[in-house]
Amino acid sequence: MFSGQKVLDVHSHIHDIPMTDPTQSPRLSYQFWHDLYNIPGLSASKPLASPIGDGKHSDRPGNTDEDFKAVADALAKYLDVRKIDAQILSPHPLQFHGWMENDIQFNSWITYQNDLAFKVVQARPDMFLGACQVPQRPGYKDTENCIEELERSVKELGFVAVYVSPDSTGKGDTPTMNMPYWFPLYEKCQELDIPIIVHGTDIQDPRYRTMNVERYFELSFMLPQTIATVTLRHNPQIFERFPGLKIIVCHCGGFVDRMGEGAPYRAYRNKLDDNLFYDSAAYDLDYLALAIKQRGVSQIAFGTEAPGSGREIRPGTEYTADDFVPLFESDPALGFLTQAEKLDILHNTPARLAPALADTVAQNKKAKAKAY
Repeated sequence: MFSGQKVLDVHSHIHDIPMTDPTQSPRLSYQFWHDLYNIPGLSASKPLASPIGDGKHSDRPGNTDEDFKAVADALAKYLDVRKIDAQILSPHPLQFHGWMENDIQFNSWITYQNDLAFKVVQARPDMFLGACQVPQRPGYKDTENCIEELERSVKELGFVAVYVSPDSTGKGDTPTMNMPYWFPLYEKCQELDIPIIVHGTDIQDPRYRTMNVERYFELSFMLPQTIATVTLRHNPQIFERFPGLKIIVCHCGGFVDRMGEGAPYRAYRNKLDDNLFYDSAAYDLDYLALAIKQRGVSQIAFGTEAPGSGREIRPGTEYTADDFVPLFESDPALGFLTQAEKLDILHNTPARLAPALADTVAQNKKAKAKAY
């Protein structure tokens, strides 16, 4: 809680789910991954069905109902310590694997990943809401092929947002977010009244292999997100065409601007105040403060990615880097914000983008599919 209001978090993901017995193998997704590549005869008429789909209960280690309930409880405990009251969960971006060549495999994989998220969300419906992934294919004419899984996730699973990648194959071949390729997805999200959450995924550029893993992931997320932010800011006609569309770019929208406030490059934000948003998942407080100042308080939605890359202890404190609420309460780096502005970031703007965060139990009861 913050100032008597629920703290609402728009950004986190499921990770490799720990098994009840960690000596067993395989973990979480690996058996299904193995099956996708080794079961012969998969086809459009005979895809590999998710073993944890509607009403199904797997006995494979890492995929049992008990496993999902255990990880949901562990995640909820992590959030309780950090005073976070509700959170949107998605499959992890590093499990997107948009470079998979076989469409049958990829569609099955995305369905399975969304079912994983559904299991975790429904294990703790008092804390979590779901966000889905969709099978983006940059070689296709447009995103029409994504609509079926999007509608299943929203109408059957009760999800409230969709994650997209600005570089879905990791090869730089995804059309930029102002192109007609995206229009079917934009139109459907506007119709369903759900936000699009933009997040980088794994990348195939060999130049990244020379870096340590932390820097590799930092760039593979931040560079595509930055390109998405710049593209959307410089093409306001997208939001004129889709006035009800809401887009959240993760990690403060990528890299902050180096240009001065009067530079023409910076002249676009005020035109997009009703459509383009950014979450607060940046663990350097000076960086976060600058991003808030540049993007505008009204466009920042609280997001932590907790638990994720912010699990280390912040130097000089007893808090992990993703333990943001105490920092909003008293850290000097965020002292330029008024109490009302802090409340906007931690509660009001997330509630505006995903109203169901205010009552996750009611939203999760809308799911038609059965997790347990």
